[in-house]
Amino acid sequence: MKKQFSLLVLLFVCQFTFSQIVINELDCDTPSTDDKEFVELKSDTPYFSLDGYVLVFFNGSSSGGDSSYFTVALDGYQTDINGLLVIGSDTLAPFPQLLISANTIQNGADAVAIYSGSESDFPEGTLATQTNLIDALVYDTSDSDDSVLMSLLGVTEQINEGSSNNTNSIQRLQDGSYVSTTPTPREVNDGVGESFIAISMATDQDQYNEGESFDIVFSTEENVTEDITFSFTLDNYGFNASDFSGDTTVTIPNGFNSVSTTITLINDTVDEGDEELIIKYENLNWPYIANNNFLKLRVNDDDFTVAPFGTPLNPTYGIVQSTQPAGYYDSLDGLADAELHQALQDIIADPSIVRAQTYADVIDILKEADQNPANSNQVWLLYTEQGRAKLDYQLTSDSNGKWNREHTYPRSRGGFYSIEEDEIADGVDVFWTTKADSLRHGNSDAHALRAVDGPENSSRNNKNYGDPILGGYNGPENTLGSFYGDVARSVLYMEIRFNGLQVVNGFSEDTTGELGDLATLLEWHRNDPPDDFEMNRNNVVYNWQFNRNPFIDQPDLVEYIWGNMQGQAWDQELSAAENTTLQVEVYPNPATNMVYVNGLLSPAKVEVFSVEGRKVKTYPINGNTVLNVNLSTGMYLFKITSEDKATVKKIFIN
Repeated sequence: MKKQFSLLVLLFVCQFTFSQIVINELDCDTPSTDDKEFVELKSDTPYFSLDGYVLVFFNGSSSGGDSSYFTVALDGYQTDINGLLVIGSDTLAPFPQLLISANTIQNGADAVAIYSGSESDFPEGTLATQTNLIDALVYDTSDSDDSVLMSLLGVTEQINEGSSNNTNSIQRLQDGSYVSTTPTPREVNDGVGESFIAISMATDQDQYNEGESFDIVFSTEENVTEDITFSFTLDNYGFNASDFSGDTTVTIPNGFNSVSTTITLINDTVDEGDEELIIKYENLNWPYIANNNFLKLRVNDDDFTVAPFGTPLNPTYGIVQSTQPAGYYDSLDGLADAELHQALQDIIADPSIVRAQTYADVIDILKEADQNPANSNQVWLLYTEQGRAKLDYQLTSDSNGKWNREHTYPRSRGGFYSIEEDEIADGVDVFWTTKADSLRHGNSDAHALRAVDGPENSSRNNKNYGDPILGGYNGPENTLGSFYGDVARSVLYMEIRFNGLQVVNGFSEDTTGELGDLATLLEWHRNDPPDDFEMNRNNVVYNWQFNRNPFIDQPDLVEYIWGNMQGQAWDQELSAAENTTLQVEVYPNPATNMVYVNGLLSPAKVEVFSVEGRKVKTYPINGNTVLNVNLSTGMYLFKITSEDKATVKKIFIN
């Protein structure tokens, strides 16, 4: 028995002695977008199975605490004929065998290590350890040595890749030493290895319309010495063989270096939304490998739908009705001041009803709640007042032309933050219980998150709202302010929904829990009343969170809590009567000097405001009227009041 046991131990040791796997190359920092970082593993033998191994990345910063931040299970993968396996994003060339998201690998001082084990052995935040350790590399980008991390991993040297934005990679040499030099993914660092032939794919454009045709060109750097036949696929989620025609098997003939095939996109009558096809190699065999792969093309669907209500730039009112349950606000009647505030919070933060979703779920919520009424394939961007394709959500550090999630009550001012579970979009039926003290859940409250242009989100930063001269934010130049009321109501909602938040007068310092300027937001609310777009998004968010923004359903509540009705008891029926919209037409829009007001049967008053809320003109009128406004170019708000009824129209003056 002892001999048999010793033999088994010897075999086990020999397996790891003669079939070892090491970290062969690491590129942790690439210039600009950081999208071509990779790790390369190397086995002593070719086609080595990586079942039972896991790759773990450790954060050596003070906040990271030398603990794991990302783990890759290697089960199901094997090295190639040179014993190599490359792990990187789909922008790396040659194309990696194992894909991870771009900009995942941190610069340093950090570490990457191979372990015998499984992904579950290393939940996020696991302290670096030598238990079951196979190989480790502690590295930096001209940072000080992390002696604690080296000690934890049993490493005596920290390898420098170069300064920030360097063009190097760290490469292991045959003698076990390291050198920092030009990256060589899928190539042996030193010594002799089998050479590969990389095949590239390309198209003329990155997006096409249904009904159009395009060529895919496959090419090699040099003429091939034999016929090369291979196949590819275009499928991706809903895009499949019913959406195109054309050959998906091609041959590069002997003596040539390229071949092309034509794909025709079928123009159907189904509203599928814009789609993305992905061109993927199906059966490349060594020595042929993909130089690039997973080529993504946009297919624009011309069967989009148009909503029966307008965009915020061309608002409509009264078409979309609130889906609030009967009696939703009844508990507010007769209350004022602090009691009204508390009763309202009891409704919208009721832990027995209200749900909190993940930050990843918010992306799906916004695709529905902020859908462009003029094109169902787009979201409407809050500050820049334009539509953008839903598919253009920002996934990398490059935000140009992309949209992302904007906290109208800035995250840094609110004290919100994400946790690991926030990275999972688990759908409407999986949620957290939440209450007024659950301030962390402000991070993913969709009533205060909007789809915005990526660069504009960065420009907005965490400024107070109001006069830019005083350090506030009024939106981009040359926009019409269609978002003012929307922003005001979402920010005021947050003060009621979560304890610890306050909207204050003036321009608050960067103090957690405070945001200004209240006076500005009140004017924005008054001059830009809730429209159908805002009511629709209130209904959509309610379907996910089981709570509503009351200032969209009952705009006058703002006055009773912060405005000119403070101290007076709220009466829902009276407020509903006071809020009856005046049915009147104001045209043309855009206009020049002459503006027509039609639909009035009684004397009325027309007040003209700039989008900043400054009153510029007042006209007493008697019935239908033509106004010679003589205004400079820009957006104006026309408030028409008659017989205790009022309406606000946005008019652009050329």
